[in-house]
Amino acid sequence: TPAEALSLSLVLCTTACLLASSATIHKAESSLERGTQQWFLIWWLATILLGVLFLAGTAYEWHELITRHSLTISRNLFGTTYYTLVGLHAIHVTVGVVVMLIVLGLAASRHVTTASRSGVQLVGWYWHFVDAVWLVVFTVVYIVGR
Repeated sequence: TPAEALSLSLVLCTTACLLASSATIHKAESSLERGTQQWFLIWWLATILLGVLFLAGTAYEWHELITRHSLTISRNLFGTTYYTLVGLHAIHVTVGVVVMLIVLGLAASRHVTTASRSGVQLVGWYWHFVDAVWLVVFTVVYIVGR
């Protein structure tokens, strides 16, 4: 059952990472608006690292579910629903991390400036949306589903 298989303590840690990444991406955007390129790079990198931590936690959780609980996507309705919801979200987090890595590379080579911050803002909106969607997935899977 979900209550037996899911680790609430692990997902609370990964959720904290993801929610903190909303704060760091906001700090990065604010730093870029003020023209402090160094702080933009620091906060942007922090956001990437928090996103990677979230994905690593998700990968660890999947490994545990598959090896310790034999929960696969085809085992039962819970497995199908869980892997579909969490998996689709993980794909979107991965896309966000990849795009942020591209922006980081561009910013490190001075191609991202205050004058060209609209792309950074779009990535920020996407990231905030991914975080908001996670709150819904977290509530459905880990709170209501238990």
